[in-house]
Amino acid sequence: MLRTGLFFDPYSASKLFTPCALGTFSSLEYARKMFDQIPQPNLYTWNTLIRAYSSSAEPIQSFMIFLQLVYNSPYFPNEFTFPFVIKAAARLVQFRVGQALHGMVIKSSFEDDLFISNSLIHFYAMCGDLAMSYCVFVMIGKKDVVSWNSMISGFVQGGFFEKATELYREMEMENVKPDEVTMVAVLSACAKKRDLEFGRWVCSYIEKNGIKMDLTLSNAMLDMYVKCGSLEDAKSLFDKMEEKDIVSWTTMIDGYAKLGEFDAAMSVLAAVPIQQIATWNALISAYEQNGKPNEALSIFHELQLSKNVNPDEFTFVSVLSACAQLGAMDIGGQIHAKMKKQGIKLNCYLTTSLIDMYTKCGNLDKALEVFHTVKSRDVFVWSTMIAGFAMYGRGRDALDLFSRMQEAKVKPNAVTFTNVLCACSHSGLVDEGRMFFNQMQPVYGVVPGVKHYTCMVDMLGRAGLLDEAVEFIEKMPIVPGASVWGALLGACKIHENVELAEYACSHLLELEPENHGALVLLSNIYAKTGKWDNVSELRKHMRVSGLKKEPGCSSIEVNGEIHKFLAGESSHPLCKEIYSKLDEIVARLKSFGYVPNRSHLLQLVEEEDVQEQALNLHSEKLAIAYGLISVEPSQPIRIVKNLRVCGDCHSVAKLISKLYNREILLRDRYRFHHFSGGNCSCMDYW
Repeated sequence: MLRTGLFFDPYSASKLFTPCALGTFSSLEYARKMFDQIPQPNLYTWNTLIRAYSSSAEPIQSFMIFLQLVYNSPYFPNEFTFPFVIKAAARLVQFRVGQALHGMVIKSSFEDDLFISNSLIHFYAMCGDLAMSYCVFVMIGKKDVVSWNSMISGFVQGGFFEKATELYREMEMENVKPDEVTMVAVLSACAKKRDLEFGRWVCSYIEKNGIKMDLTLSNAMLDMYVKCGSLEDAKSLFDKMEEKDIVSWTTMIDGYAKLGEFDAAMSVLAAVPIQQIATWNALISAYEQNGKPNEALSIFHELQLSKNVNPDEFTFVSVLSACAQLGAMDIGGQIHAKMKKQGIKLNCYLTTSLIDMYTKCGNLDKALEVFHTVKSRDVFVWSTMIAGFAMYGRGRDALDLFSRMQEAKVKPNAVTFTNVLCACSHSGLVDEGRMFFNQMQPVYGVVPGVKHYTCMVDMLGRAGLLDEAVEFIEKMPIVPGASVWGALLGACKIHENVELAEYACSHLLELEPENHGALVLLSNIYAKTGKWDNVSELRKHMRVSGLKKEPGCSSIEVNGEIHKFLAGESSHPLCKEIYSKLDEIVARLKSFGYVPNRSHLLQLVEEEDVQEQALNLHSEKLAIAYGLISVEPSQPIRIVKNLRVCGDCHSVAKLISKLYNREILLRDRYRFHHFSGGNCSCMDYW
């Protein structure tokens, strides 16, 4: 073409350019170089390049070419230009750019063009402006199936599932025949609504009307059945599917796992013909999110042994979270080392997970090291580090970090303020807590939610400002939830206010009649104040109602293995040595002047030796005794307890840290206690 001069003919050049830009084996880089050599590209050639870039990895180049077309060519964009540049704006979620393009469409009198209107429906939906999207949809005189599909999909993506199904019914009434794209969107709405009945009707409609059953539609049906809890229907469809991809296998694994059918999930994983990390991730994540962190780590171990696939960032997020739940710092550290060895770059998700893992495993210094190492910090990275300081009772450090976050121009969100208020609560910074709470909406534009109100009640209650806490609850603009009354009840235990405790507990039980924790807490308050008749009455009520107190459980990691202890544990292989060590501890403590605090007994026991024995059997004391036997003296003893540590155990841990010259890090349900040299990081404010 260069020799004959045809390349310099705009029409001939466009015929050569099109397969280079849009063909199966096209190279956009080569196509761009060719475009730049065409002396006078025609409008068709301009549109072809804009179209190619709109679907590429660099959709922003569509804008650049579009601007060159407008300012450097003799042509003006036509009805074939706008759909693709609008598509690029949708992919980049560039709302203002899309609005400007919409304005150009109207000025160019193309507002009635169906293809442009359909692209605008999609654009506004992608940008979250469903009102404008629907406005464009309504203005279309004669809608085609793409118009309906774009609007239905927009409602689904925006979370308006009921509107999506209503629009589908309206589409039926307009006698517009749905296609496979329509059905995928409607099935997605059914899945999100958990509407199994309508979902089954849609599946039946697909079969009766001969709608093409491609893999995408089959996966949408499978996903709907799984999310609606009908694994029987899902398995039936799965077994019939002639073609399956990674989405199909992952959906089934995820469905079984989330319903607790882990054996079935493992069977599906074993049957996957070509192992991919997504299927492993589904199972690991399901275990972790269903409170089975040990099992999540066990599957991760199997993944490593298989050597078929490498873990990715999603795998590491799940297993780091599992380590955080268990307080398994040795394992978490090994996983961090594996990430480095594998060359995994730390994005904000992984950074957040690492900081969360190290803080919850009792190594705040390591968490800070990760925080200071990374260059990119989003709001969740900052918020997680603030939460770490809050857990350790370092309220001032948390507030200093919050100030640095604002200096870095990172806008705080609702999670940030929950952590800031929690830091104030755990450190007794009442004035600061009041100030930040009052600034949330007017200064930062964050509307306080129930978690923020709960933090405020907890903060006021811990500080002994019980009357102010009650007044605060009464003035709340939202209905106080169970967590708010629970915070007040907890404060009543600290300050032994029986009357207010009964008031808070009654409100809590109105909202959650099955809340055994509320009754246990009230029983503890009665026991602490010597009201044993009330304790007996409550315990009897719990027995009759079938409510059981959650048993105290403490765990400790030694050489990468998690050891769990219940109160009065007798099944541990080193049980004899542990109790022998416990006797030694008690003897040494007594010689140092320790007197057991029997006010922490939760039932009336008259014999003093039996009272003392009951206190000594608490799970955290057993875990500490095992730690003294098994953990090197140079290493801290790290313990995780599922409940709040009792006052007597807190006093014992302080004394042990001094007498044995050991660091003890104890994470209970609410915070960390760092015992060293006879003191605790909480300064006894907990």
